[in-house]
Order: sequence, then C-alpha cells, then structure tokens
Amino acid sequence: MTTAAGGFTSEVEAALDAAAALLAGAGALLVCAGAGMGVDSGLPDFRGDAGFWRAYPPYERLGLSFVELADPVHFRDDPALAWGFYGHRLGLYRSTVPHEGFAVLRRWGARLPGGMYVFTSNVDGQFQRAGIDAVAEVHGSIHHLQCVGPCSGEIWPADGVEVDVDPETMRAGEPLPRCPSCGDLARPNILMFGDGSWVSERTDAALRSCSSWLDEVTAPGSDGPLVVVEIGAGTAVATVRRTAESLAGHLIRLNPTEPEIRSGTGVSVPLGALAALTDLDTRLS
Repeated sequence: MTTAAGGFTSEVEAALDAAAALLAGAGALLVCAGAGMGVDSGLPDFRGDAGFWRAYPPYERLGLSFVELADPVHFRDDPALAWGFYGHRLGLYRSTVPHEGFAVLRRWGARLPGGMYVFTSNVDGQFQRAGIDAVAEVHGSIHHLQCVGPCSGEIWPADGVEVDVDPETMRAGEPLPRCPSCGDLARPNILMFGDGSWVSERTDAALRSCSSWLDEVTAPGSDGPLVVVEIGAGTAVATVRRTAESLAGHLIRLNPTEPEIRSGTGVSVPLGALAALTDLDTRLS
C-alpha cells in the first residue's frame, strides 16, 4: 500500500475522507464503544489471556484468566480474591485521565442538532469523567455497587469506597465494601460471566433513554441522518459491534485490529481511537 502525504496509506486516507464526509452531514451521533476506546488512556483491553496477563502478571502465576476472575461466585467463595481484582480496577479507572479523543466526541455531539448518545460495554466510567452524560453502560459500572445477595434492587455510588489491594497477591484486605441495607458483602454493579444476581435497573433505565433518543433522532423530519461511530469494539464479546451494525445509520468503524464490516455497509478505518478521532476532527475543522 502506498503512503499518502499525511503519513497514512492512501487507503486509510480515503477511509478518513469518507468518514469525515459522513460526520459533516450528520444530524445526530451515536458512539458505540468497546474496550479499545480506553487503550490510548493507558487502560488494558484484556485481549485474550495473554493480553490480560500482561496487564496483571500475578494472575498468570496463579493461572487465572479474565473469564475465571470476572465471575460473581468469587464474592461468596473468596471475597478477597474477588475484591482484589475489582478493587484494583476501581483504583485504576479513578486515576486514569481520558485521552483527547473523548473531548473530540463531546465537541462533536454539542454542535449537532440531535446531540450524541454513547452505548458502551465499558464499565470504567471514562465517558462520564470526560464530561459526557448521555451514556448507556450495557454491562453496568464499576463506580456503582449492589448487594451480593442481592437483598434488594438498591444500587449506590462507590464514592468514597477504598479497597486496599496487595499488588503481589492481588488480594484485598479488610474492610471490604458492605451493603448499607443488610450488612452483607457488596459487589460492583457489573454484569459478570454467568451472573444471575446482577441488578440491572440502572442499566435498563439508561438503555430505555438511549432507545427513546434514537427514535427521536431517526424520526421523519429529524435534522439530518444518524451517524454511528463504533470505536474499539472487538468480536470476542460482540455486543457493541452487533448493536452498531443493527442500526439504520451511517456506520464508521474505528478499529486497528478488526476493522472489517461484514454485516451491512459503512466506512472501515483501521486506526486506534485517538489517532482516528483527532485526525477526523482536523478534517472537520
């Protein structure tokens, strides 16, 4: 492939031009984001066991995979192990500064007549930290807690919760977070693997709000078409990709490793989030 003056190949330049043209004519923007959105902020994306173990070497020594750890059974069987994993992630996400691509999206949404909504599988709260409020977190949020039982449908913010994690063993020390209603152990309000006790009301409300917004911005007479920008969504857990492809909007897929669009049509840009968004913002300016 040839290299264009901007440093990208001519094929990538053409894809960026096509994506910028779609964005320039947009009336509303839906951002569908997977773990790749946070990579440029320094967050791991847990791509396979090897990627997970690079981020968390102690778990490689223990022979524990992400799928094995992200299982609610550990909150009953081994709370120190469960909160070691999620407590470390809570601290990591709190200390991470969202990269400039988040601000780019916020600016785009602010100037569109229909605005912007975010649909994401990420539980890290990075969009909210970047000042974006219209967010549907389909797998929940690490910044909210629920009872491990649960004793009720109550969901509360994790503000002020600090979990002391030993970096060598990745085990949490006491005290562990507790349910304010019954005193039992608390857990993150995240949908885990094989999870039959997740309290979904917070996510359900956000998804209903997102659906209502989509109905409004795609209704006859709305101001311009819906453009869907999918960022860093993989195929291993394809919730975000399937959602982006199912919508009757103009799809732009930003993904450096899995950019192909096999269902429907759209523009495929084989770049990471920050590189693609900053370049597109320059073209739109």
